[in-house]
Amino acid sequence: QVQLVESGGGLVQPGGSLRLSCAASGIIFSVYNMAWYRQAPGKQRELVAVITSGGSTNYADSVKDRYTISRDNAKNQVFLQMNSLKPEDTAVYYCNANYLMRSYWGQGTQVTVSS
Repeated sequence: QVQLVESGGGLVQPGGSLRLSCAASGIIFSVYNMAWYRQAPGKQRELVAVITSGGSTNYADSVKDRYTISRDNAKNQVFLQMNSLKPEDTAVYYCNANYLMRSYWGQGTQVTVSS
């Protein structure tokens, strides 16, 4: 059974930092491209960052230079380091694993940026 479990969300003040983690099980993690998405209230889910199986990364323009995605294939984990957080970063953040025709989602973790 495939499981993606996110953690690390919470309430943070503007300008602060958070580090999200996603632990994967039930998949051959190293072959999967991993991504973080987010969904704010009333908005569509959007791609935030992706890291390929080979380690290449890509970011949404809105988070470039503030967020960093990384992965640890030995521990089957993917991370999202979020710095200089803004109120508009408030959303539920989802971990996604995809490979060929397979795509799996975590349950999401809430990130709230507010003073």
